[in-house]
Amino acid sequence: MVLAYAIMGKDIKPLLERVRRVEWRWEIEKLLEKMRPWALKAGRVAAKPLLQFYFVLSDESTSTADRMMIYAAIAYTVLPTDLLPRAVYKLLGILDDGVAILYVYRKIKDNITPEIEERVENTLNEWFGVEYSVVK
Repeated sequence: MVLAYAIMGKDIKPLLERVRRVEWRWEIEKLLEKMRPWALKAGRVAAKPLLQFYFVLSDESTSTADRMMIYAAIAYTVLPTDLLPRAVYKLLGILDDGVAILYVYRKIKDNITPEIEERVENTLNEWFGVEYSVVK
């Protein structure tokens, strides 16, 4: 809901008040467990932005609003529940995930530090192996 409100330009402050006391560390750890199986099916290139989101989400300096949007984008992409299910809507079902990822990426791209990039690459190498890494 947070992501939909943000994309539509609605005020997310009331939603922020509801989650202000969320224990993010616990939620973040659970999220990584769900990301890995999805990433192994989706591939290295698709997994990279979600890992960037994950490591920005786990950074202590990330605001609650950004955390909510990042968490929502990862969950929306990784979990099987969608507003537009891929099995029914084919291309539209894929595009709605892409819109969520692109929207959040544009909001948080300045928070992706070289340290986060290194952690992302290390995780991708652990999951997919070094031989599949993208050479810069």
